[in-house]
Amino acid sequence: MVTKKKFRLGDILVVQGLITEVQLQQCLKDQKKMRARLGQCLVANGIITDREIAHALHVQLGIDMDVQCGMRIPAEVINFVSGAILRRHSVVPIGYDPADSGALLLAMADPLNINAADDIAIITNLRIEPRIATEGEIQATLDRYFGSDEAMSAAEQYSKERESQTSAKAKAEGDATDEASLSAAPMVQLVRSIIEQAVRLRASDIHIDALEKQIRIRFRIDGVLIEKMLYDINLLPAITTRIKILGGMDISEHRKPQDGRMSLSVDRQDYDIRISCLPSFFGKKIVLRLQLSSGLTRALHELGMREWERDVFTRILSNPNGIILVTGPTGSGKSTTLYSALSALNTEDVNIITVEDPVEASIAGINQVQVNPKANLTFANALRSILRQDPDIIMIGEIRDTETTSIAVQASITGHLVVSSLHTNSSVAAIARLADMGIEPFLLADSLVGIVAQRLVRRLCKNCLKPHSATDSECKTLGIADTQALVLYEATGCPRCGETGYYGRIGVYEILAVSPAIRRATLNRRRGAGAENARAHAGCIAGAERALAQP
Repeated sequence: MVTKKKFRLGDILVVQGLITEVQLQQCLKDQKKMRARLGQCLVANGIITDREIAHALHVQLGIDMDVQCGMRIPAEVINFVSGAILRRHSVVPIGYDPADSGALLLAMADPLNINAADDIAIITNLRIEPRIATEGEIQATLDRYFGSDEAMSAAEQYSKERESQTSAKAKAEGDATDEASLSAAPMVQLVRSIIEQAVRLRASDIHIDALEKQIRIRFRIDGVLIEKMLYDINLLPAITTRIKILGGMDISEHRKPQDGRMSLSVDRQDYDIRISCLPSFFGKKIVLRLQLSSGLTRALHELGMREWERDVFTRILSNPNGIILVTGPTGSGKSTTLYSALSALNTEDVNIITVEDPVEASIAGINQVQVNPKANLTFANALRSILRQDPDIIMIGEIRDTETTSIAVQASITGHLVVSSLHTNSSVAAIARLADMGIEPFLLADSLVGIVAQRLVRRLCKNCLKPHSATDSECKTLGIADTQALVLYEATGCPRCGETGYYGRIGVYEILAVSPAIRRATLNRRRGAGAENARAHAGCIAGAERALAQP
């Protein structure tokens, strides 16, 4: 049962040294403005994390906090209380023990919230036994059990409102009626619900596909598209226009592709969302790219590189001039690596300027330029202007054409460090690609200092991975002798990972520090030469695969 002793969250956090008295008093003032709980204010101000608050309450109150957002909850337990009430109090029932005087195990983000416990006790007529969980875990669990129903309810409510309008009135008011109705609560709720569910499921993209009779909603989770929802095709115009309004696009334009951008706060974290709208045969195809505003800027040790790989990458970044390339397919984490490199190089004694399309994240102390073709501000034209801004380091979002490549090479050999991305399958192939773009071999040999090829691979869910002895084919793939015993792990599936068997991704890197031997091979136009040397620097992906085989 929730204790009736007067504990206050702020006092608990101060006593445990997690926040100061000054921070507490400031957040108490902000709490009145934000009309939120103290814990939410502390997290929103970046003073403390949800997990730290949960652990502090666990230590002080002695309440268990072994709740997992992926745990299975019996249907009869989760249906004790409606999803709306559970969301309002940020709680979720996780178990019921009739043998223990009918105690209902209730996961709570704030176990000190007596009103929440009392409300649930009155509704269920059960004794409440609290458990501690973070608000993110609770909201993700509620999404899993109620999200689809809530979204479907919003869709049905919108359809009923549309049906209540007479066809004569709809024809008379035309597009004006459509636009006005789009601001109605059901459609706002539906679009926001889709985005929030995607965020809590760790999706990187939302795909809204127009089929013949249905709208298909898919989330790209850990690099794989997974179908999540199906709606009637009649909702497509409303969904499309609502998203266009949010993205600042022209809702009257139906023939041309459009791009937009919006920001949204989910669970007190700000997300930058890029929107692409493309006319297709049955209607608009919309893709929303979700990016945590602070997610692109990470410390180098957070990229997933092993220690020796990080040492090689750091040595490459220490060059005062030259070109550093990050290569890989779309969605392989190139932008994260580039931004992390810039953050490591960002000191007050250097002038860093970037030219990007688009600017994906804002970094304090760095001058970032957005490409604008309508104003003739292309990569090449922006680079010419940047060179007159006394830069020390230049970041080019992507090398796309010969003109941009030529200017980048010229900048690198005149004393600037140039960092950019390129689409190739390996680090060595980047040299051949630049040569194909018309760059002279002697310029390449003089300018290139390092190339990083990377991929993102899915990680096995630690909650459900299953060990097995490596087969002969697996040993052969990993380059291990057949006689050597090796235990690998395979995916099975559980609620935490959405029954996929995978949870999260990790980077696999092939790092090439350009050596004198590779410079000579480049100078002699021997595109295949130096590959063996490059693999020695990179350590081979097979070695990384062996490491990833472990949990």
